[in-house]
This record gives sequence, C-alpha cells and structure tokens, in this order.
Amino acid sequence: MSTPQSPIVAPATGRLGVLTVGLGAVASTLIAGVELTKRGLGSPIGSLTQMGTIRLGKRTEDRSPLIKDFVPLATLDDIVWGAWDVYPDDAYVAASRAGVLESGKHIEAISDVLRDIRPMQAAFERKYARNLDGEHIKPISSKRGMLNAIREDINRFKEEKQVDRVVMIWCASTEIYIEPGKAHIDIESFEKAIDANDEMVSPCQLYAYAALLEGVAFNNGAPNLAVDAPALRQFATEKNIPISGKDFKTGQTLMKTVLAPMLKARMLGLSGWYSTNILGNRDGEVLDAPENFKTKEESKLGVLEDILQPSKYPELYGNVFHKVSINYYPPRGDAKEGWDNIDITGWLGYPMQIKVNFLCRDSILAAPLALDLILLSDLAQRAGMGGIQEWLSFYYKSPQVAPGLYPEHDLFIQLTKLKNTLRWMMGEDVITHLGREYYEEI
Repeated sequence: MSTPQSPIVAPATGRLGVLTVGLGAVASTLIAGVELTKRGLGSPIGSLTQMGTIRLGKRTEDRSPLIKDFVPLATLDDIVWGAWDVYPDDAYVAASRAGVLESGKHIEAISDVLRDIRPMQAAFERKYARNLDGEHIKPISSKRGMLNAIREDINRFKEEKQVDRVVMIWCASTEIYIEPGKAHIDIESFEKAIDANDEMVSPCQLYAYAALLEGVAFNNGAPNLAVDAPALRQFATEKNIPISGKDFKTGQTLMKTVLAPMLKARMLGLSGWYSTNILGNRDGEVLDAPENFKTKEESKLGVLEDILQPSKYPELYGNVFHKVSINYYPPRGDAKEGWDNIDITGWLGYPMQIKVNFLCRDSILAAPLALDLILLSDLAQRAGMGGIQEWLSFYYKSPQVAPGLYPEHDLFIQLTKLKNTLRWMMGEDVITHLGREYYEEI
C-alpha cells in the first residue's frame, strides 16, 4: 500500500485558545508551567514538542532539528487560557491548593496571570463523581440545557479572548464507568438520549459533543467514555475534527508500556503483575469511590493483554494474574507512589522477579503531555486531519484506534508512529530503521 499524500498544513497564525475542563492540579500545573516558560522562569521538561528532536533523512545527513522548529506548531506565546471547574477558585488559588508547585519560586512569580484565569461554572452532575462537592456548577438540570450552556461558553470565550482557533482538553476527574449502549449507536440516538436526560450521557460526553459542534478539537485526559463512543467518533470523522484519548499515560502505566514490551521482545514469560498506588490529590479522592475506580481500572488493565497478546503466546502469557489497586492517602497529595511486583519466568521455566517503586508527581508528569496534545491536535486541525488521531497514542493509557484494530501500547512503537506522522505531514521520508542502504554503499 502506497503512502498517502502529505497534507497541506495551514500556518499557526493568530491566537490559540485552550479550554481545560477542570482547573485542578493538572490544569493549574500545566498553565503555570507554560506561563513560567514564557517568562524564562521554568523549563518544559517532559514535553516532546518543546524539547524533543526529530531525525530527518539518513543517519549520515545529521539532520535532527527540534520538533518545534520542524513543524509549524503554535508557540507558547500564542496560547490563551480558559477553563471550567466545580470550584470557583482562580488559577492562582487552584495552584496553591493543589500543592504541586512551590509558592514563592513558581506560583508568586506569575500570580498576575494566574489570578486572571477564573473558571466558568461547570456542567456537572454529582452522581458521575460522588466524592466531588463543588458548588460552582451551572444551575441547569437538563442535559440539553447543559450542552447549550457549554456551547455558549465556548463562543463567548472565542469572542472575549479574540482567539483564532480553540482546543479543548479534559483535565477533570474520572467519571463512573459507562459501557457504550443504545444511546451511543449514532448521533440521532445520542441526541434523543440528551433530550431524554438519559443517565448514559455523562458531563464528559456533553463537553466532547459541544466541542465537536463548535469545530473544536477534543482530547480526553481521563478514562471516561467520550469521543470513543461510536456516535461521537462518527460525528468527529464526518465533521473532520481531531479527537484523541484516553487517560493521560503518566506513572505506573508508563512503566508497563516500557517493561512489558521488553518481556515480549525477549520471549520471557509472565505469571503475575501486581500494581498498587497511593495518592492524595483530588483524582485520588474521586477514585476512592468504587464506581469511579472501575473506569480507571478498565483503562489500566487492558495494557498488558494488548502488548503481550496471550492468544498468540499462550505458553508465555496465557495465565497472567494482573491486579491493579489505587488507594486514596491524603498525606501524599499529588506525590503518587506506585509499587509493581512482576513475576516472570525464563529458560526452562525458572522464576525471576522485577520490583519497581516509582515515586512520581502525577501532575508534573501529566502537564507536559497535556501541552503536547494541545499543540499537536491544533496542528492536526490545521492539516485537515479529522477523526481519530492514533498517532497521539504515545500520550494515553488507553489509546483510541479505529474499530476492529487493537491499540498499540508499546511506548517506542508509539513514538515511532508519532514522529513518522510528523515526517509525513512535512513531506519528509518516513524512517523504517531497516538501514540496509548504509551497507550497500560500503
């Protein structure tokens, strides 16, 4: 199959509006980090778009520009912020309460910007996140009313901030688990479900639908059912609007997408993988409810099976015990700790163990992912690349793919796909790493 023709990418002219659903730890850390970087007071470590390079052509050509110099990304100075949240706190108060960043070193240095970012009232129903008690919510009971209010917010934001393009990204909490059903078959069914106030239509779905109706790219940073529902996926494809999800790949799952491919590459067996976490931020509080943890669990559990393919390797991976737990522990705040015990087998079935103790900062890892998704989905929109953006799988625990495809979870295959997509977009040769040409020239 021949490679499709490269798209024409419109330049990143004007201002890029970014609407975050949620102004908690992740969003406030993202905003603060970008604003600090703008002023030369911070470094965007963890952001591929800002710090990563991309090889072009042969290894002998020595062409490896920064990604941000190679593709026409919006600059950080182009970004204008907006948000919704169930709490009325501005970004300064939100960042202070989150406890992720040092106040004197980082928050106070950009207090003027942070205080100007005040969230709009959230479209929220407590039954989808019972442990949240915020009162900064729209006084609307119907789902149709919420949808219309979100659309009005988007258009008011565009007008007031005078932005040329808008991207939306979900940085809010995990909702209860929802299985796609009759309400999600097609857009007609979805519209009827909205008018019927069907409980299968969650706030996250309303935000996603509102974004698509207004021509806004949507990125889902939580494991909630949203643009992966058939109705919204089809609608995004028809309207040629980029969508991606779901669930930012930050801590423990990041490690799994590195270690599991290693086991498979070396044909080492796996008998059990036990994962447990403690965290004390708002996300941890929400996940303390079993119905919300179910959504996260589904997102995390599928990784190993998709990577290891037990149906193809039953002797090695046909009987793996995989357990994931998340425990709310307030003293830790945003400083999450994950433990993994991995029981593997080698030559002749002899047992071995791998133990991982990852002391990470949840929002510090999520913020650069969110920034990259914002910039790359805006790039996709300007390139006319609507629908599912599988090339952004690199950033997600549960990557969205076309129906009938299994998701690729291997972090390094995901990175190759992402960079090859950028090469293709800019008319450069994709890189296969075959490398025979170097030896034919000897």
